[in-house]
Amino acid sequence: MAKIKPFKALRFNTENAGDISTLVCPPYDIISPDERAALVKGNEYNMVNLELPVGEDKYNKTGKLYREWLEKGILKQDADDTVYIYEEEFTVKSRVMKIKGIITRVFLEEFSKGVVLPHEETLSKAKADRFDLMCATGCNFSQIYSLYNDADGSVFGRIDSLSQRAADVELKTEDGIIHRLWLVTDKCDIDFFEKAFADKQLFIADGHHRYETAINYRNKLIADGLVTNENDDGNFVMMMLVDLENKGLEVFPTHRLVRDLPDFDLNTVVSKLENDFSVEKIAADADFEALLEKNNSEKAFVLYAKDEAYFIKLKNTDAVTKALPDKCDAYNALDVAVLHSVILEPIFNIDKENMAKQINLTYTRDIDYAVSVVDSGEFQCAFILNPTKVSEIRDVALANEKMPQKSTYFYPKIITGLVINKIL
Repeated sequence: MAKIKPFKALRFNTENAGDISTLVCPPYDIISPDERAALVKGNEYNMVNLELPVGEDKYNKTGKLYREWLEKGILKQDADDTVYIYEEEFTVKSRVMKIKGIITRVFLEEFSKGVVLPHEETLSKAKADRFDLMCATGCNFSQIYSLYNDADGSVFGRIDSLSQRAADVELKTEDGIIHRLWLVTDKCDIDFFEKAFADKQLFIADGHHRYETAINYRNKLIADGLVTNENDDGNFVMMMLVDLENKGLEVFPTHRLVRDLPDFDLNTVVSKLENDFSVEKIAADADFEALLEKNNSEKAFVLYAKDEAYFIKLKNTDAVTKALPDKCDAYNALDVAVLHSVILEPIFNIDKENMAKQINLTYTRDIDYAVSVVDSGEFQCAFILNPTKVSEIRDVALANEKMPQKSTYFYPKIITGLVINKIL
């Protein structure tokens, strides 16, 4: 199954670049222009310069900047083959939580091999952007976040044991998350991890675009004669690997916002919903999150329109199988599958192409924001969802299905800039 191997990461040389907390950044796809500007203002060597290039001829300029940083000693490559233990400590709903796994190289396999499994659809524009960046720099700047089954706890046990000492790197970012990194260079420990993953499948949690891009980049390297054998660096991609049962795994829901529909009428929508759902009017200022959490074993949503809210719960499961006859049970059991196939498509006429292009549909993780933009009239209504369960992600991937886009949001995101995978 999964083939992993240690690597000599590029890391910031803080003697030349400054404090590590001023050098890291969030993943590229959640950084706003204002946040990018603030990161660069905080330190001219912040990783965002490489991870999220801007301006004209941005990829070539980023490649040049990356090589300048190598020459100036801003980035320095570790001397030994290493597996990197990474931990995030964070707070959710007043609970202090930790997520811990390993960052390593993973051999690139086509999804059809069943070794690395996706769970979500991707967009071609994002893949083109990451491909151009890889071609310009020859690096992975951020890790793909993947999960694995550790039924006997042996892998996490080894990880936990090796990270009892003080971390080699520790920092706290502005969002209050504490990040820790330990370097594991002992050959016995590395051999253990390599053997432990030889019989494991990996489930991509976050980074589908980057994984598909890495395969495309590898194929280019093969065509160019730069990858000629199995152990060449271009055959591998950098991943953060976390066990499925890790107590720190936190998945947030992504809510749906509807806009610009002609002839939108709430009473008509409610009437049509009653064919397949039980519909209960609730207080517009009710605690939607608590209500959904209480009913998280059901296929349930909150529909919010201006000053009105409804709790809706699926009562006709046949409606799902009728709408999705070619999908497996795992897919049909997803809240987002029910919402998309039984509500958004037939009642709102928002089809898959419309969703992908976000013509009438937008996404948010913030319930308060959803309510405010509906109240302002910018959006016509919002659907508030429960989070997707980790077990559902696994089951859909094992069934060789892919969830709709924006089905999952793993929190917290893995920081970018602690380790870089230099391929060329």
